[in-house]
Parts: sequence; C-alpha cells; structure tokens
Amino acid sequence: MVDVGDKPATRRVAVAEGLIRMDPKTLALIEQGGLRKGDVLGIARIAGIMAAKRTADLVPLCHPLALSRVEVALEPRAAESAVYCRATVETRGQTGVEMEALCAVQIGLLTVYDMCKAVDRGMTITTVRLIEKTGGQSGPWSRTPEETQAGLP
Repeated sequence: MVDVGDKPATRRVAVAEGLIRMDPKTLALIEQGGLRKGDVLGIARIAGIMAAKRTADLVPLCHPLALSRVEVALEPRAAESAVYCRATVETRGQTGVEMEALCAVQIGLLTVYDMCKAVDRGMTITTVRLIEKTGGQSGPWSRTPEETQAGLP
C-alpha cells in the first residue's frame, strides 16, 4: 500500500454511478415486487452499503477506511429499461473514498443481477464511473456538466 501517514486528514467525499439494463418485463417485476428473492432494490441498497464498508477486503492495496457516511440509491428507469445506482461515500481521513463509491455501485448492481437472473440472464451492467470527488491534496474533481446532466447516457 502507498504510505499516507504524512498526509493531513481531510473531509473526503466521492460519488459514483452505474446502470443495469434489462428486459422491460424484468424491470416491471422489480417494480411490482414480483421476484421470488424479495425486494430487489432494498436488498441491492444494503449490499452496496456493505460493499463500501468492505472495499479494502476486495481490492488489493486499498486502505481500510472508517467511513462516516454511505448512501446508495437505486431507481428504476422505465424509458431505459434499467435500474440506475448512485453511491455517495464520505470519510475524514488521509486517503479518498473513490474506490468505496465505485465498489458500492458495482455490488449494488451485481445484486440486482443476482436477484433477477432467473428471469433475465441478458442484463448488462454498464457505465459504472466516478462522478465527483472532493478533499485531499489533488482537490476537487468532477465530470463536466454535459457528462452528468442526465445522470447517465
């Protein structure tokens, strides 16, 4: 791991997003609560939060961090026949939380896949990306407004 011992502790926030595209019938089942495994979006939200907390166990050389906030939101998007996921992670520390936010989105979307695969194996996880980050020596970073205007292309 990289030595971050001499870096000052600062407030650090990262936001990531992603999408899982699926058959419109699968999305309807999610919205109606018609899948055998239960509340897809609720369970995927919890899975994303758990993933953010366990990122250092999953990504080699990633620092274990004390997170002060993890927020994972999933929303069905009928026009795209997809579920959108957005994760916001915050800490006060010596290294950023970008990996935790990205991990939360990936695992949240993988959970949607797992819970729906019995009815739709053709789902596609796509466009998982960092939207913005603040804190640290490199300062704030964000995608351009054009890139983030609609949430995802």
